[in-house]
Amino acid sequence: MKASKFIERFNQYCPEWLAEPGDPVGLHVGTLNKDIQRVMMSLDVRPAVVAEAIEKKIDLLVVKHPPIFRPIDRLVTDDVQTKMYADLLKHHIAVYAAHTNMDIIPNGLNDWFCELLGVEDTTYLVESHSIPMKKLAVYVPMDQAKEMRTALAKAGAGKQGNYEATSYTLSGTGRFTPVGGANPTIGEVNQPEQVQESKIEVIFPETIENQVVAAMLAAHPYEEPAYDVYTLDNLPLKYGIGRIGELAKPVSTEEFVQQVKKAFDLEGLRVVYPKQAKEMIQKVAICGGSAEKFYKDAVGQDADVYITGDVYYHTAHDMQETGMVVIDPGHYIETLCKEKMVALFNQWKDEEDWNVSFFVSEVSTNPFSFK
Repeated sequence: MKASKFIERFNQYCPEWLAEPGDPVGLHVGTLNKDIQRVMMSLDVRPAVVAEAIEKKIDLLVVKHPPIFRPIDRLVTDDVQTKMYADLLKHHIAVYAAHTNMDIIPNGLNDWFCELLGVEDTTYLVESHSIPMKKLAVYVPMDQAKEMRTALAKAGAGKQGNYEATSYTLSGTGRFTPVGGANPTIGEVNQPEQVQESKIEVIFPETIENQVVAAMLAAHPYEEPAYDVYTLDNLPLKYGIGRIGELAKPVSTEEFVQQVKKAFDLEGLRVVYPKQAKEMIQKVAICGGSAEKFYKDAVGQDADVYITGDVYYHTAHDMQETGMVVIDPGHYIETLCKEKMVALFNQWKDEEDWNVSFFVSEVSTNPFSFK
């Protein structure tokens, strides 16, 4: 199968347009216009990960952190940091990155963190996107309605909350007269025709309008399909980064710190205790990666604790004045995405009957150790 087909399915789940502005998600190395049989998921692209990919004969490497986050000045193979790009190209290994879009998507990395910590009734911490909704109404012969609904669902239409492939169908009579150079699927030129048709309605975010309409046209049997696209006044589809929710019952601050340490299998972590420390923790905010900039949003929503990585020294001083505990378990907790994403890949493999093998990178890219 083509790498582009796999990434098309990946983007239905984790679309590139959900990434934060300026985040360089997408293809970084190689091409998606090639056959793939072996795909590996990693948190980072490091020389050891590239060596692992070469050894395992990987065709496509999917990663959380974009390898080329900032422009490269030189591609000098004497430098081990840049030699890995040459090695990837030499061995025809494509690299595709999903970064903040993986943090934002429902059933994404921040939701998996909450599941691990027992944080329930979650919502996003900070709104990132507000997407207007649209509706497609298309008319097809009744005996091809199921095929059309399937094509629209695969294109991403009909997702509503925890439901997918939602649609509504009406039955009626379609009338038309082919004229001139028409090449009708049903009927004859210059002869009035009527057909029992289904009107299928689906909704979708405007960001995927082109792919939904393209899927509809590809699946439609008519030479000139009849369809309408509407902009809806419904509430827009909202997305956000980070999560905030509650534990089933309050626990002491120290107990929760140890819970975080155990959940992420950490040798150590950093804690910022406020000057007037809370004795109990119940409302928890979390955002993986380096997200200290959202701590004021956690304070504004009365979180008892905020969990994020890479807290800056001077920012920690400011955090101490808020009355909220801050836990810094490090950036590497995002390694959780490797197992979770490969489980999703294998689910898609079963659904789509792909002949592809998926691998979790066994290389630890955590640069820190505790002594």
